Amino acid sequence: MNSYFTFNDRLRIDLPDLPRPWESFTRREQEKILGKWEEIRGEIPDRISEIEEKIKEKQQDLYNEENFEMSCLLNSEISELASQINDLWIWFRTSEVVRPHAG
Repeated sequence: MNSYFTFNDRLRIDLPDLPRPWESFTRREQEKILGKWEEIRGEIPDRISEIEEKIKEKQQDLYNEENFEMSCLLNSEISELASQINDLWIWFRTSEVVRPHAG
C-alpha cells in the first residue's frame, strides 16, 4: 500500500502518489487505496491541532520579542505554519483522493 502514498516532510503525512491513472486500478485496489486514504485523513485534524499549538507558542514569543529581525523570523515561521494548516485542510476535504494524472 505504501507504493501509492509518499510521506510529505512539510505536512508530516502520507499523500497520494499514484503511479498510474485511477481508472487503471481494479475495484479492489481502489477500495484499498481509499481505505488507506481515509485512515490518513482521520489523522489530519490532530496534525492541525499540533501546528496550531506551535503557532500559539510562536505568537507568544513574538509578543515578547524586541529584536526586529527575530520578530520578522517569527512572523515568517507563523506564516509557514498557517500555510501548512491551509494545505492540510485542503487535503482533508479531498475525500476522493485520486483522479487521472494530468499529462
